[in-house]
Amino acid sequence: MKVLIVTVAGTARRFNRELERETAKCIFYRENPQNALLYQLCVKAEACDTIIIVGGYHYTEVCLFVERYIQQMPNRLHNIEMVFNPNYESYGSAYSLILGIEAAKKLSPEEIIFAEGDLFFDKACFDTIIAAQKDTLSINTIPIQSEKAVVLYEDMHHHVRYLYDTAHKALRINEAFLAIYNSAQVWKFVDMERLFSVVKHLSEKQRMGTNLEIINAYFSEKTTEEIEIVVMKKWINCNTIYDYDDVLRNIISYAFSKNIGLPEGKEHENT
Repeated sequence: MKVLIVTVAGTARRFNRELERETAKCIFYRENPQNALLYQLCVKAEACDTIIIVGGYHYTEVCLFVERYIQQMPNRLHNIEMVFNPNYESYGSAYSLILGIEAAKKLSPEEIIFAEGDLFFDKACFDTIIAAQKDTLSINTIPIQSEKAVVLYEDMHHHVRYLYDTAHKALRINEAFLAIYNSAQVWKFVDMERLFSVVKHLSEKQRMGTNLEIINAYFSEKTTEEIEIVVMKKWINCNTIYDYDDVLRNIISYAFSKNIGLPEGKEHENT
């Protein structure tokens, strides 16, 4: 069984700065609900058996969106499970991933794919991650900027390490390294025993930190030869409304390039 975990619990302060009415950015859309980030992600995951969506901020609205649009997705093959993170305001992103992994564990999965819920990427590269036989990391081709990048680097022992500044100010690597990349923030875990053990042994401080606490612990003993690295050719991290408009341009461009048009039933901005 393949399980996809999508975390969408955050308060999206940078995104909501430009909106009159605050919303969970994963369900914000212009023109049509199928243009929302969460819909775009789920429609690309038909190869997964179950999607676990972990929410918090505006959770009721996210659940209604999932019920109204994603559950009604044409030719939907996967099950969808909603999980509420009660600590979405006081804890970091690690706790959402922990809740997702704990929910997935009950399904006895063979592998878990994890994607942050504010991303837009091309389906072909996502399919490569889903089909991979090994633990998998994703990277993008965008220059690294400390204000928004999640960095991974390969140390002198060929292990990968992740860095992120929650204040969006500066990044520092205190050791020699062989390579450095901009993470595309999608991962695949195939060693369930190790993943569940990592979560079980997290300290309370780690549980309150970012999801990199789990990811760094899981990959800490794996070399780059033991994992697959997938380059996301089309990738947008949607931090602001301007990023979303870039997403929308990509959706429209793809639709017209395939001569499939845009979804019917257009609606104006909706949260």
